Amino acid sequence: MPRILHPVAWWVWALALATAVSRTNNPLLLFLVLAVLGFVVTARRTEAPWARGFKYYLYLALTVVAIRVVFRTVFATGITPHDTFLFSLPHIPTPDWYAGIQIGGPVSLEALLSAATDGLRLACMLCCIGAANTLANPKRALRVLPGALHELGVAVTVAISVAPQLVQSVQRVARARKLRAGRTQGLKALRGIVVPVLEDALERSLRLAAAMDSRGYGRAGTATRRSRRITGALMLLGMCGLCAGAYGLLDATTPAFLGLPAMGIGAVLCVAGLRLGGRRTARTTYRPDPWRLPEWAVAGSGVLSAVLLFSNLGYDPAQLNPTFYPLTWPDLPLVPTAAILLAGTAGFLAPPPGPRPAPQPAAPYRPAEKAEPA
Repeated sequence: MPRILHPVAWWVWALALATAVSRTNNPLLLFLVLAVLGFVVTARRTEAPWARGFKYYLYLALTVVAIRVVFRTVFATGITPHDTFLFSLPHIPTPDWYAGIQIGGPVSLEALLSAATDGLRLACMLCCIGAANTLANPKRALRVLPGALHELGVAVTVAISVAPQLVQSVQRVARARKLRAGRTQGLKALRGIVVPVLEDALERSLRLAAAMDSRGYGRAGTATRRSRRITGALMLLGMCGLCAGAYGLLDATTPAFLGLPAMGIGAVLCVAGLRLGGRRTARTTYRPDPWRLPEWAVAGSGVLSAVLLFSNLGYDPAQLNPTFYPLTWPDLPLVPTAAILLAGTAGFLAPPPGPRPAPQPAAPYRPAEKAEPA
């Protein structure tokens, strides 16, 4: 049946795919990730305001790639006799304390392709986050947060919802100007759009503040000073344990107890702090989102994709990070390609987001006619 997928499932899928993207620098695999994101977003997005902003994340991704290429062009690193020379920029001399950085000079094709590939990897990560924001309902995601993070979650939800709401305001104002035969291009049109959009944003903020105030947001609660101190200490020690554990896993020269044991202790302390802090926040949930087989399938497809790219099984790890020196066409490894396509099955595994069929209205009540006396 058509229904909205659990928002946490989309976030797990998107974050796992972003983790898989961080593993590779192969432009063919990165373009395949963009194709998978475009397919899943097109197949399973809703008609909500936040579901219309994926193309703006694509614009942001193109901007990131362009900035990376421009910086690599301006701050040239020199070329070797084996590189393909393209053009040369005027060289700007730098002082002695600025040594090691060259502004201007010759630019090679290999340098531009390497910079574009680095920017493309970051662009794919941004598009993964954009896909999660497009597919997941941010208001429904707030329901699954622990009680101790309720206020923080509200702030994050409001911050995430700002960009889609601004996009919707710009589209509405531009459509109104077009109906009034106003100028739709140029600086004059921009000046005529910015002021109504800012006014609309201010009105939304006032309505949101009034709604949050009416629902008791920001209340002091019933927690004692001792409870707040214990919660803060548990969270601080837990975060320190997580940081120490991550450092121990990344550095092989550290003692063994700084790896998984420190991370496990930190995770336990964080969970204890969240449980203790959540006791003072009483919340009710109307029509909670179910977690069923489609949620497991979507989240599992993204996690399995990341696991396959980090396992190094069935392919050469060098194929994930091809070199452009010398300039050669990158290979397309079979297992990573299948892993990325596996993440694309979320477009089939997730239920369609269309509304459920409305129930048929009941027949109106008609009182029985009185029998006439014989």
